[in-house]
Amino acid sequence: MTQSQHEAIAAPSMVVERQRRAKQRRTLFYLALIAVGLVAPFLAYPVFLMKILCFALFACAFNLLLGYAGLLSFGHAAFLASGGYVTGYLLASYPGLTPELGIIAGTLSATLLGVLFGVLSIRRQGIYFAMVTLALAQLMFFVYIQAPFTGGEDGLHGVPRGELLGFINLSNNMAMYYFVFAIFLFGFALIQRTVNSPFGQVLKAIRENEPRAVSLGYNVDAYKLLAFVLSAAIAGLAGSTKTVVFQLASLTDAHWHMSGEVILMTLLGGVGTLLGPVMGASLVVSLQHLLAQSPLGNWVSVILGIIFVVCVLSFRSGIVGELAKMYRKNFK
Repeated sequence: MTQSQHEAIAAPSMVVERQRRAKQRRTLFYLALIAVGLVAPFLAYPVFLMKILCFALFACAFNLLLGYAGLLSFGHAAFLASGGYVTGYLLASYPGLTPELGIIAGTLSATLLGVLFGVLSIRRQGIYFAMVTLALAQLMFFVYIQAPFTGGEDGLHGVPRGELLGFINLSNNMAMYYFVFAIFLFGFALIQRTVNSPFGQVLKAIRENEPRAVSLGYNVDAYKLLAFVLSAAIAGLAGSTKTVVFQLASLTDAHWHMSGEVILMTLLGGVGTLLGPVMGASLVVSLQHLLAQSPLGNWVSVILGIIFVVCVLSFRSGIVGELAKMYRKNFK
């Protein structure tokens, strides 16, 4: 038997072995993530951890669009705010409504808004796509200022947490934390499954070389629209959950600053990596919390900007991206 024949026989077994190892790594990762999540509220303030989880889910949703489809959206704050406002309004107006139904309703509203935004913007590329999403998000910002159900500049206050499934009292911060953690795990697992599916591979092909994907017969616009809508839905889920946690929905979530903040989180952690947005969101939220309690509280934005510039110049792939490169270089 020739060497080429040996290689042809060995190739499939090598692929199977790599898939088996990848599956083992994913299993170990999820076990470690669940273990850390279960222990975390005994080591840190649960409300602070819930804020990190909500923004981490938001950043993961944005990363699905930018990191895997190559679409830079400057309007993702609109989906975060839409989910939050709809959930807050329903829970405040209908006391008998359970929080899970309110969150589902908020997520659906963000999904529908994502369909509208996507249909209007998806045929544009690059900076034109970014500017269209920014314009649409600003339109929604001014709608939320004027709409009677949002409370205008005052926002929605006193949104009840209610009882999960009708019997678990979410006024207890520990119960609320584990509910938020379960939502985060669901959203993260959905994104992980999406990017590792055939659909995710097509998205990566579109990101790398869109004309070639078109020449292979893929309906590029349909794939990008579906990615956009899925990203909007998960962002809405994060916004709905955040409103229940803090019992508040405000214009801050709809402002373009929030769209810039999620870009900062994603780039800082690592675009195109699953853990990057989680790392970036954790760092940004933690720094905001620490700096706000220090004499440098008025300089939070400036300090975050300096850290962002330093990180981009030092490791362009983000924190997790650079760590992944080091791992591949030293252990493979």
